[in-house]
Amino acid sequence: MIPKLPLQSPHWRDLAGVTAEEVQALLDLMTSTAVTGADDEWRQAWTYMTDDLLDDGTVYDSAYAVLPHLVEAAAELPPGRSVDFWVDLGVIVTAEDRPPVPADLEPGFSAALRLAEQAAIRSFLTAGAPAKACVQLALSCVAFAGHHIGAALWDLQLGESHLALLCPGCDSDTEILKFFVDPVRPPFEAPQLSDPDRAPARAGQHPWGEVAAALEGEVLGQEWEPFLRVAREVAAAGVPPETPGQAALCLVTGMVAAKGTPQWAGGEWARQLALLTGHFRCWNCEQTWPIADGLVEGPDGARPQSPPPQSSTPADSSATNATPATPPTPPTATVTTAAVESTGEATPRLQQDGTALLAADGTSWGRITVFSDSAPGPSGGIDSLTVASIPGGTTLVAGAGTRTGTGGRGELRLWDVTDGRLLHGPLPGHPDRVLSMTALPLPDGRVLLASGGDTGTIGLWDAVTGRPVLEPAANWLGEVTGMCGAALPDGRTLLVTATSRGAVRLRDPATGESVGRLNPSGRPIRSVTAVPVSGGHTLIAAVDTQGGVHMWDPAVDDPWEPGAAVQLKDRALSDAGHRVAAVAAVPTADGTLLATGDDRGAVMVWDPATGAPVREGLPPATGTAGLPVMAATTLHDGRTVLVTGSRHGHGLRVWEPATGAVRQILLDVTITCLAAAGPEVIVGHDHGVLGVPLARR
Repeated sequence: MIPKLPLQSPHWRDLAGVTAEEVQALLDLMTSTAVTGADDEWRQAWTYMTDDLLDDGTVYDSAYAVLPHLVEAAAELPPGRSVDFWVDLGVIVTAEDRPPVPADLEPGFSAALRLAEQAAIRSFLTAGAPAKACVQLALSCVAFAGHHIGAALWDLQLGESHLALLCPGCDSDTEILKFFVDPVRPPFEAPQLSDPDRAPARAGQHPWGEVAAALEGEVLGQEWEPFLRVAREVAAAGVPPETPGQAALCLVTGMVAAKGTPQWAGGEWARQLALLTGHFRCWNCEQTWPIADGLVEGPDGARPQSPPPQSSTPADSSATNATPATPPTPPTATVTTAAVESTGEATPRLQQDGTALLAADGTSWGRITVFSDSAPGPSGGIDSLTVASIPGGTTLVAGAGTRTGTGGRGELRLWDVTDGRLLHGPLPGHPDRVLSMTALPLPDGRVLLASGGDTGTIGLWDAVTGRPVLEPAANWLGEVTGMCGAALPDGRTLLVTATSRGAVRLRDPATGESVGRLNPSGRPIRSVTAVPVSGGHTLIAAVDTQGGVHMWDPAVDDPWEPGAAVQLKDRALSDAGHRVAAVAAVPTADGTLLATGDDRGAVMVWDPATGAPVREGLPPATGTAGLPVMAATTLHDGRTVLVTGSRHGHGLRVWEPATGAVRQILLDVTITCLAAAGPEVIVGHDHGVLGVPLARR
């Protein structure tokens, strides 16, 4: 039992911010959760109470009396349900403005921290926390052990590109721009723990032995093994307060790599944390310090390095080193052991050589099809693509571009996918640039092509003849950022159009007239796709400009009515730091999945029936990140692949979600859009259209 101030003690009334009745009510909810598993009520009550214990970095005296009661109750919760509590507690105990613990509360509060350390480590080992939460939980565990590096909870903003540091020598603020990358190999040596720097083991029993065991095995790659060795040694010693901050960060790195989920996100965040074991040079006093000592204010035992460590960054790599700025301009630090973006590729690479596609060993992979007359003008490019399957076995590719010198008018062309031969076009009539296209198979066997322009025009075309079915007509709803077809259970097929003003409409393909609305929130839409969920029933997935994903059922009349649509789990999106920019349907043997891509090149795949992610996603890209383009297809052998790249990039990644296999294709063109046709990816680029084989032939 922890020695605690009784809730009914007269001294309790002298403590500001929280009442004994509120504490008892929260304890009752936590006890109920331990029995029933329902945790929404206690979490909400705890959130309200934290405002009474901590305000803008200031801890109230009441925290020292309240927390022993709550820690004892939280320690009884199932480990997976207490992660947030231990993170919040870590923030409280590492706050900058903490008054001394009153003498009569010190025994209970110290005992509470020892119990918190044990319970938080048990939660870490059991819960399999999302990568971001795992970082925070690991730092909290270190804070409960009494190490100063736990205070990084307040300032460490992983997911941002910059790093803010405070020089331990002169207190100058130092900002390193574009610091965080995800290197394949460490850009500097692991910190040393050999005598006399090795911290002594903590006296008595400590709960870190199981953490040391969890760090056994290769979880980041052989190059990172020295960092994990340091992590195991620190854990085995029990994280004594004398441990150098760099070494304590190695421990946090190892914990995140071993337990952070999804696995690729845990590895990415762990490598970013490991970068914090390097050094930086202060622009003001020109001394070189461990980055770990610059993360927190007044670190114990901080001392500069002499002489400054030399960077192991290869001379021909693109480093994040920046030139020191001159005050009073906000300074940018020189990072002497900065991280570099790896130029090496562990994945198989294919390279364009004229119309040949060559494997890394120089052998032929296949021929690239150059679509005839695909460039709309001397300097024009292809802005949008779609593939249309015609009954009888013919597959057509439709593309649109803007010819220079025509006042921004769009032109459409149709090709035979087998040889790239131009069948129809250029088809005039679009008064604006065509931003989106889709193929629309109708129940009567006809296939239409729909086109949407940047001034809101919508056109419909016969895919076989190339003739207009509906002349492009303007509307006031904004540029058409996405189009797809929606099959309804009543047998109808409707055209779905989405705009930058948030207007998502269901349209009759015979007339182009709106017959229904989606997107009741009205958020501007960036990308939209159709996701078949059963025979004759399609859901619509869209992403807005804030990175939010929406699922709608076009079969219901009320846009607020979910129908068969299940929303993606927000927690899974936020835990992965996945701000979606594009969506695509992924056909598989077991049904259609939904792929979401972000501007870093990361892709996640979701089950539309549950809203939950499926398997591990595709990690962020090196060299292909940016505004994403995606297309999925099924190869002749039944394998499903997703091809992803970025607008204005030159590289594609071909990912097989079922196995995780990744292949890279490097092209000599600037990519603008993608479509898929069986074993080929159709690439729209700055000067035309290419057909690129996805399987060796």
